Amino acid sequence: MKEVLTLMKLNKIILGTCFLSSALVAPVVNAADNTWTLGASAAFELFPYKGVDNEVLPFPIISYEGDTFFIRGPGAGAYLWNDKENQLALNLFYSPLHFRPSKSDDHQMKQLDKRRSTMMGGVSYKHMADWGIIRTSLSADMLNTSNGLYADAAYLYSFQLNDLRLTPGVGAGWYSSNFNDYYYGISSNESRRSGLDRYDASSSWSPYMELTANYKLNENWNAFASGRYVRLDSEVKDSPMVDRSYSAIIATGITYTF
Repeated sequence: MKEVLTLMKLNKIILGTCFLSSALVAPVVNAADNTWTLGASAAFELFPYKGVDNEVLPFPIISYEGDTFFIRGPGAGAYLWNDKENQLALNLFYSPLHFRPSKSDDHQMKQLDKRRSTMMGGVSYKHMADWGIIRTSLSADMLNTSNGLYADAAYLYSFQLNDLRLTPGVGAGWYSSNFNDYYYGISSNESRRSGLDRYDASSSWSPYMELTANYKLNENWNAFASGRYVRLDSEVKDSPMVDRSYSAIIATGITYTF
């Protein structure tokens, strides 16, 4: 399975509850084929932050898959192990999760500090077999923005129906206390300004379900749709900054591989 991330306007999409990672998935391509993929897409996400409007955002798609390295939109990496069954890689990628007080319609939320996006780096491992795909990753904040850690584990299984490939999956993401406290915690100063209760967030687990559909139009062109539903942990949904118990993202688009 080949993941495709957005190149532009990702800083407007909040993926903290469904990192993603990679969150968007594009047509399946053998990593050894040394292929480029270009395309266009649009994404819709239900934001977890209080008073932040949901948006439909168009964006371009760009990725490269090679024998030893890859580029996936705002991220890149190098394979330490890459064959038909196993992929072990070092990754560096942009994490778009952020909060801008001015973008919230809630008066109290407007009094809070900004939460900034960052760069994440770490290691990922994927095992591919007839019985399915195991996908895992561990990453850390590289810019000392939150000093947080993120880990992910998922199981996926692909069904091929003529030119249509369906890939459902289930997984869970773990977020460290530093990560959650930066993006969902409320300090004493913020509490005094806003009237919201002070909140210290601990580490959390968030289970999710995802489904990707890829339709091969011809040898080079593919259409895809991808969605993920994430159930927020109490450490996140109990934050005064959050007014949902879940988050979701849906994306669809078309790509050209050469």
